[in-house]
Amino acid sequence: MIHHGLLLGEDGKKLSKRAEHSSVGDLRDEGIPAGAVRAYLDELGLPRHDVSLDLPRIHRLAIDAIAEMPDADLAAAAEAPVELVRALRGARTLVEAREIARQILEPGTVTLGEDARLTLERFVGLRGPAADHLDEPGAREVVRELKAVGGNLKFLRLALTGAERGPELWTVVAAVPRDEALRRVTVAITPR
Repeated sequence: MIHHGLLLGEDGKKLSKRAEHSSVGDLRDEGIPAGAVRAYLDELGLPRHDVSLDLPRIHRLAIDAIAEMPDADLAAAAEAPVELVRALRGARTLVEAREIARQILEPGTVTLGEDARLTLERFVGLRGPAADHLDEPGAREVVRELKAVGGNLKFLRLALTGAERGPELWTVVAAVPRDEALRRVTVAITPR
């Protein structure tokens, strides 16, 4: 016979089935990987005293669990091709990883003003002669070169993803094939 503490909800009472985040299914729906839940339970062990459910800790463990997932597993969980895994590594949940994948695979169309033209034309010059897919050093170099000449990286992110925020820009540059990247940039600076 083992006596151990109870897991308590935010209200300080015993965690019940009606409480938010009380089941593994709730955490899964929120995008918390199973590895994060296992790590949290391992940390708890068999507590001698009652302990409160520490959702912020589970969320921090989710970031680590996503970072440690094998490429194929992360791609499958995010419903994305393996080529996008580098961009997905910074996600805080699997739901966010799926959103990042959609952002890269199905970007919103944007039309940028003349102030974006110089930056995007410089990107075309840097990206045009390179391979269809860039490795990490190549993608980082394109972003570094663009920044070094005073390019506005926000314009490039908008042209490639249709969003102002997202994963590290070099991961997006690496994930989007050359012809598709050049097409998106051209569409973004073509007047309608």
